[in-house]
Amino acid sequence: MKQYQHPTADQITLTGVLHALSDPVRLNYVQCVAQAACEQACGTIPTPVAKSTMSHHIRVLREAGIIHIRPYGTQSLISLRFDELEKKFPGVLTSVLKSAESTDGVEQKNA
Repeated sequence: MKQYQHPTADQITLTGVLHALSDPVRLNYVQCVAQAACEQACGTIPTPVAKSTMSHHIRVLREAGIIHIRPYGTQSLISLRFDELEKKFPGVLTSVLKSAESTDGVEQKNA
C-alpha cells in the first residue's frame, strides 16, 4: 500500500492553503469532505474531472496540508485537517468554506 507524505503543522503555509483552495474543483472537493465530517474513501466523493486529473488535485490538497490520506486495505481514506488548520490559521478555512457556500447559492440562482 502506498504511503503518503504529509506536511507537519509547522510546514503548512497560508499561501499554500489559499493557493490550493483557489481552484474550484479542489474547493468543491474540500467542501464535500468537510460536509461528511469523517473519513471518506477517495472514490466516494463526486468529481467533475477525470480520475488522473483528480489525483493531481488531491495531491495539491495533501501537499498544502488541507487533507490527510490514510491507506486502508485497497482504499485511501481522506479526512480534513481542520483542527490543525484552525489552530494555525484561526477562522481561515471556515471563512473560505462559508464564502464558497454563499457563492454556490448565487451561482445556482443565476443558472
